[in-house]
Amino acid sequence: MEVSAYATLPDAVRGRIVALAAGVLPDVVRLPPALKRIADFAPARRAKAGGAMIASVLGSDDEVRASVATQLRSSYLAPAKSEETGESGTDIVLPEDPTEAAAVAWLVRPDGWEVALKEALDRLEAAAVPAVDAEVARLRGKLAAAEDEVREVRADRKARLDELKADNTTLRRKLGEARASAREAGTGLEDALAEARDALARAEEEIAARDRQLRHQRSQIDKLEREAAAERRTSKAERDDVSLRARFLLDTLLDAAGGLRRELALPPVTGTPGERVEAELASADAAAGAGVTSSAHLEQFLAMPRVRLIVDGYNVSKALWPDSALDAQRLRLLRGVAPIVARTGAETTVVFDAHSASVRPTAVPPRGVKVLFSPEGVIADDVIRDLVDAEPSGRVILVATDDAEIVKDVRRAGARTVPLSSLSPLLG
Repeated sequence: MEVSAYATLPDAVRGRIVALAAGVLPDVVRLPPALKRIADFAPARRAKAGGAMIASVLGSDDEVRASVATQLRSSYLAPAKSEETGESGTDIVLPEDPTEAAAVAWLVRPDGWEVALKEALDRLEAAAVPAVDAEVARLRGKLAAAEDEVREVRADRKARLDELKADNTTLRRKLGEARASAREAGTGLEDALAEARDALARAEEEIAARDRQLRHQRSQIDKLEREAAAERRTSKAERDDVSLRARFLLDTLLDAAGGLRRELALPPVTGTPGERVEAELASADAAAGAGVTSSAHLEQFLAMPRVRLIVDGYNVSKALWPDSALDAQRLRLLRGVAPIVARTGAETTVVFDAHSASVRPTAVPPRGVKVLFSPEGVIADDVIRDLVDAEPSGRVILVATDDAEIVKDVRRAGARTVPLSSLSPLLG
């Protein structure tokens, strides 16, 4: 095999050739495209990332190698004098290191480079022999140490095995003795186990029965606690409702008495107590179930203290503005009610029917006006009836509607009805 072939060179020499070529690669002209990309790398990265490509091109393309040698030649020039002519000049001086000398000789190829390459390779091989011998001696020493360790491990394992065999013999003997003792005590032990099993079964049955009884008692306690809590909530709600109604009635009576005394300038009561009672009963009988008869009459009631006004929304809006959409009707009604509330201060609620709608309509109530939409499946008439029933007896309650059924029901509950003919002039 030719010694100058790149593939036949030692690995160290090939690696040094790649490193030298990578160092001058950017200065080489007419590089192949593959090496042009590598030349743009950083110096430390050229040999590492593009070493295989550099080696392949140098080994196959002598022109590229010669271009690389041209860039390296100046680094190894030294003055020289010709013995034949006596003239001075320069010559290639190879490094002392055999690896470096072999790489430079292969790349630059001065006169007699093949002889210089072979000498450098011979020196490299001669330098490698002692190192190989030393490595062989080191490995032999490790082998001998490993063999000694294996012998020690084998001896230790044999001693351990002997101990285990002795322990096994002892355990076998003890096991035989235990089996003999167990056979002797077997009958009594079986009887004791049977009795213990029976006792355990009886105990488990008793525990299960007590658990069932305990669960039943706990369920009874929970039921009684729930009933007691419900009773407490009901009692509290009833007490609160009674107190609220009584308070409303008391405030209404006090405000009505004071207001009437101031505004009407009532004269001192005359006559006997019996005459006053008779007059009041006659007045109550005459007013029972009466409604508002005019706008002026309505204004008088709205001027009374703590009056309650409930408006049947769509009954009023559809009668007054039948050609408008429902949204427009709601808006016009609320705008009409707002001045009445602002002027009189009456507690006012407008109820719209939404029993067939799954989505509640939107409405922005004016200040002082409450807007209610009946729940799904509940008509507005029932909501109005509930509102009237919730008020305490004696409070002035006005219901604006022309619905005959509502008129009959709320009058029976003590409210006064306002026909549309009396309300519409005030709506504007």
